[in-house]
Amino acid sequence: MTLSAVLRRPAGVFGAAVVVVLVLCALVSVWWTPFDPQATDPRRAWLLPFQQGHLLGTDRVGRDQFSQLLVGAQETVLAAAGSAVLAAVIGLALALTAVLAPRWVGATVIQLIDLVIAFPVLLLAMVLAAIYGSSLLTVIAAVGIGLGVVVARVSRAELARAVGADFVLAARAAGASTGRIVRKHLLPTIAPTLIVQLSLVMALAVLAEAALTYLGFGSSPSTPSWGGILQQQQNYIAARPLLVVWPGLAVALTVLGINLLGDALREATDPRLRTGAR
Repeated sequence: MTLSAVLRRPAGVFGAAVVVVLVLCALVSVWWTPFDPQATDPRRAWLLPFQQGHLLGTDRVGRDQFSQLLVGAQETVLAAAGSAVLAAVIGLALALTAVLAPRWVGATVIQLIDLVIAFPVLLLAMVLAAIYGSSLLTVIAAVGIGLGVVVARVSRAELARAVGADFVLAARAAGASTGRIVRKHLLPTIAPTLIVQLSLVMALAVLAEAALTYLGFGSSPSTPSWGGILQQQQNYIAARPLLVVWPGLAVALTVLGINLLGDALREATDPRLRTGAR
């Protein structure tokens, strides 16, 4: 029902198509790419798109750009999915603690959330990279922690309203346990808001992974990634602008697709926004 509701919206169709293509590219590139993404061939340097079988051309050392983009999709998918899972776990744990725990515990959690929110995600990633080294896990940890507290703040506000609702009070009066109330009543209530927040987390994780890799705080240079391609080709923009167009376009389309799919999912799961609900 939710899937059909999403696919009835043009934005949902576009977002779903982008996400599906991204995941398929990441999966396919694990076993197959048109060329070895790291193989160099000076005789095929600076090829334009569609020359000698290279769909998007080659860079200054003859590496196939299409193969590099395919393999780079793996880093993007892992960063987006890992950050969303970590942000959801941290956000829901903090939000539920703030709402259901004793008042002094909830006040402490809220202060902790405000403290972490004041710390920029990119700066947190740089600090973690300086301590633990640059890697994809550093990006996932920084985005998951930095945006998990944002998810916690929004979820806490939704949960605080839901806890005082009549259906929750009725469930408590009927003897339902706290765990059952959370599973059956509270989590479904905040699901539409949580979907939007996690779609924003995934979109920002894509941007953060590309930006941090570009700055040298993400994956190692030996691992193809979209940010890494941008960093390697920045000195040749004037001569070969297409080399930065492809990874930049991939990042932009991915972020747009994830955001549109998140909006469509929220509209499909929130009864207040469904067609005919007014």
